[in-house]
Amino acid sequence: MLFSQILGQEYLKNHLTKSASLGRIPHAQLFVGPEGCGTLAMAIAYAQYVLCQNIDGENTNGNESCNLKFNSISHPDLHFIFPTVTTEDIKTKPKSVDFMADWRQFVAENPYGGLFDWYKILGVQNKQGEIRVDDAQEILKSLSLKSYEGGYKMVIVWMAEKMNVTASNKLLKLLEEPPEKTVFILIAENEEDIIQTILSRCQVLHFGGLSEKVIADNLILKENIEASLADKIAHQSQGNYNKALLLLDEESEELPFEEWFVSWVRAAFRAKGNAEAIQDLILWSEQIAGLGRETQKKFLNFCIDMFRQALMLNYETKKLVYMETKVPKFQLENFAPFVNGNNINDIFKELSDAMYHIERNGNAKIILTDLSIKLTRLIHKK
Repeated sequence: MLFSQILGQEYLKNHLTKSASLGRIPHAQLFVGPEGCGTLAMAIAYAQYVLCQNIDGENTNGNESCNLKFNSISHPDLHFIFPTVTTEDIKTKPKSVDFMADWRQFVAENPYGGLFDWYKILGVQNKQGEIRVDDAQEILKSLSLKSYEGGYKMVIVWMAEKMNVTASNKLLKLLEEPPEKTVFILIAENEEDIIQTILSRCQVLHFGGLSEKVIADNLILKENIEASLADKIAHQSQGNYNKALLLLDEESEELPFEEWFVSWVRAAFRAKGNAEAIQDLILWSEQIAGLGRETQKKFLNFCIDMFRQALMLNYETKKLVYMETKVPKFQLENFAPFVNGNNINDIFKELSDAMYHIERNGNAKIILTDLSIKLTRLIHKK
């Protein structure tokens, strides 16, 4: 992965290349940014720049055999840690090293892929991915060996906020007393979910979402689509290149999400003063409870976005509205008047609380039924 292949983020590219060229390579960095902005791609490009000694220019006067190893994401001095779950093949103590073949394929196909895409490859079902202490112990073993190229060793921790407490404490010891010529790059979407003691030992770089122009230009160049379609997809993707690719292939997971959302709010409307309609909400809750926990959390995040978009329409800020509903006979414009300043904070709180309880393995059916009954009251609040 080369810096020249990464979309946008020019300031961060310049910062990383200049600091590396000057020999100012921090032993621990944290790349923070939303899905699809290129944090993982940037981390791999930075690792290649340092390990292959491409300081005078990418693939110029560098180590060509080293660069070739990066083409298959298989350089022996580059180590990865990422969330995993138990599977039929790995029944206990799953570690990142157990899934390296799947990981290399995932990164090669789309380095802008998100956590939900990775979970689909793992087949998480009702499990929740996390980074365990076994990963930290495995990395400790790897770092105790001499580097293959005789230079730096790089460790990329993807979705670092998914580290459990034990893994965080183990990694903290490595960050406090790092082995010589070892660089850690942590990648996260939610900086506040990483323990403060780890944050204090990292140099933090914040990534923003990609501009619509950058996404549209790349879609035209790489996907060979018309400019009007590229502009439309770029607007809907909201700075997320991974989402742009899913929208282009019409594989966005948001289509069933939208159908679930519409059936939910329609049932909530009917339930006011109609005790029989409560049964529809209970059946809806059972349906969503039958999904995996990661899918439930992502769906609730989608609901928050839908309510936010409706609020924008209600307050006539149409330029900020990017969602286009596809469910028959459902128009966001007609739904918008029911989302206002008097109920949006309560709706957001209830959705956030539901995600919190699902994250902590609460009974999904009870959580979603309770949320649905509360929505029935809030959606009619004037």
